[in-house]
Parts: sequence; C-alpha cells; structure tokens
Amino acid sequence: MKKRLYRIREGKMIAGVCGGIAKYFDVNPKVLRLLWMVFFAAYGSGLVTYILFSIFVPKESKN
Repeated sequence: MKKRLYRIREGKMIAGVCGGIAKYFDVNPKVLRLLWMVFFAAYGSGLVTYILFSIFVPKESKN
C-alpha cells in the first residue's frame, strides 16, 4: 500500500496538518507540533506554511 500524506480527522488540534505529517513519518504528533511551534517562533513563516498545508493537503477518508 502506498503511503499518502493527508490531514487527520481524529485527534487533530486545528486542521489536522501536524497529525497527518506525524502519521506519515511515524513520529509522535506532540513532538511534531512542538517543532512546528519552534519553527514558527524562529522564522515566522510557520503560520503561512501551516495554512498552505491545510488548503492543499487532502483530508483523511472516512473509511
């Protein structure tokens, strides 16, 4: 089965982007959310990137 990047439906905080990325790379979503916040604080472009991911990455199927 081919791995696909998608936004999760269950356990999401805002739009499910970090949870989907964490599931894709098989890492803890809390760690990824923390890294995302550090990236946002350091560079300021994390919010724009998050918004773009929430627009262009599809949602997980209901199956």
